[in-house]
Amino acid sequence: MTPQDFINLYLIPGLVLGSIYALGAIGVSMLFGILRFAHFAHGDVATLGAFVALVAVQTLGLTALQSLPLAMLGAAIAAIVIDRLFYKPFRNAPSIMLVMASFGVALMLRSLIQLGWGTAQVSYVRGIQRPLVFFDWLRIAERHILIMASTIVIVVALHLFLSRTRLGKAMRAMADEPALARASGIDTEHVIRCTWAIGASLAAAAGMFVGVDVHVQANIGWDLMLPVFAAAILGGIGRPYGAIAGGLVIGLMEELSAAPWFGDGPLLSPGYKAGVAFAVMVLMLLVRPTGLFRGKVY
Repeated sequence: MTPQDFINLYLIPGLVLGSIYALGAIGVSMLFGILRFAHFAHGDVATLGAFVALVAVQTLGLTALQSLPLAMLGAAIAAIVIDRLFYKPFRNAPSIMLVMASFGVALMLRSLIQLGWGTAQVSYVRGIQRPLVFFDWLRIAERHILIMASTIVIVVALHLFLSRTRLGKAMRAMADEPALARASGIDTEHVIRCTWAIGASLAAAAGMFVGVDVHVQANIGWDLMLPVFAAAILGGIGRPYGAIAGGLVIGLMEELSAAPWFGDGPLLSPGYKAGVAFAVMVLMLLVRPTGLFRGKVY
């Protein structure tokens, strides 16, 4: 394996995949940090966002990137409605009840998506897209540039929101000490609604980027869930910045595990990529349950 092949075939795809996982993991981490339960319908919210973008591309003639704000808005509204209908009544119940409710929501969302759009694979752009060539050896697809650049913009915007705005500081305060946040007069329900909106928006971006990279289909969210949760646990559950690092590490490990490190064949078959994410998640839970960034453990 030449250095050029390593960069073109494994490093760049790993960074792209890691960017997608990072966006999904941030949402999972934020929701857990504030609501104290694992939202297993998060992946299906990502799928919903991908299909909202597809509708915008097909009906309004937008590009995938132009449809991203609509996808994020649609997913945010859906998440707020779902919280109102299915999660808010269990706000003070044991967390296991919310977890089970999220499984039900996941099944309902997936069924509605399959009912509305079917199970066929579709693409935002038809035809073969040739990669751009730099320095006569670096080959990178335009869609990969779009995914990584958009992820950087979204992450920077989220950082500025969490660190510079009053609402962002309120969200961090509620994640750290919810009882103290309530006692200090923070509108916790408003913070929860905003957390759902942001988490769902990031999930929608992740789902749309999967569609841009490969194709759109009803099981996008199901395929995303394991690596996204692995990334959130690796970075430290409840730590958005840790989720970014965890997503990049999981994405790179999945792609690099299929590289021909010894001989001509891949170290692991590409079909075992999900197993890599699962192995990393289990190992982190055994060795360091708080993750790299010392997240929350309940």
